[in-house]
Amino acid sequence: MRLFLVISLGVIAWAVSADAAERRCGWYGNPTPGDMLLTDRQGDWWITGGGEDRDAKGIENAPQMDETRFVETNVPGAGRGYNCACLTVETNAKTHRVLRVFAGEIVPLARCRADRALPSPD
Repeated sequence: MRLFLVISLGVIAWAVSADAAERRCGWYGNPTPGDMLLTDRQGDWWITGGGEDRDAKGIENAPQMDETRFVETNVPGAGRGYNCACLTVETNAKTHRVLRVFAGEIVPLARCRADRALPSPD
């Protein structure tokens, strides 16, 4: 009976997380040290930093920057810039923060460049 209860609670927790997950695509970058952000049609979604010490849970599930598709900004060689990415995340719409990263992938820059609803990353 106890094992059944533990398994049931685990399934419920997974289902709640799955319902909260949403796929967001847009400019994925590190504009300043310690900050990671996804900018999509609805604005900026802070993953780390953003003036707060709360980083998203599951940050290890966020994709690594793809150097072959990376657009460098700011000082050359400083590692600041952006990729185009799609992330499966849980967000807080009020604070525009990513609460949890479930998965993510870097996609071709052309995808974001073709999306007229995205603001310019520069």
